[in-house]
Amino acid sequence: MFDEILNIVKSHLGGNPEVADALPQDQAGAVHDEIATHIQDGIKNQAAEEGGIGGLLSSLKDSLTSGSPVTGAIEGGLAATLASKFGLSPAITGAIAGALPGILQKFTNKVNDPDDESITPQSLESSLADKFKTDNK
Repeated sequence: MFDEILNIVKSHLGGNPEVADALPQDQAGAVHDEIATHIQDGIKNQAAEEGGIGGLLSSLKDSLTSGSPVTGAIEGGLAATLASKFGLSPAITGAIAGALPGILQKFTNKVNDPDDESITPQSLESSLADKFKTDNK
């Protein structure tokens, strides 16, 4: 799941000149990894709160709007982490946070696309089940 999220992050932010042009080239890869990690963790945590994959997918469909539970959960720590770890300005971290709904929408479309086998509801559920086993040990 992480690699798919990372690819979406790179593609989406690479197409956003406000972010792409502002990221220092030597930090772009690490910033993308950090964003993907926050998204993956946010998705996993939100799945637990939403009662599993069904509730998560429903929440993700609503993620186009800033302020959705999934977006809010991810935005919460992401901007602060990017600022402290990479020294990114509030303008850049704000632009990245503003891009989160689009990234999550692309992820949701990918999960729900029957012609895209890269990540499916079943593989997402399996990935989430692994997390719950680890967390509940």
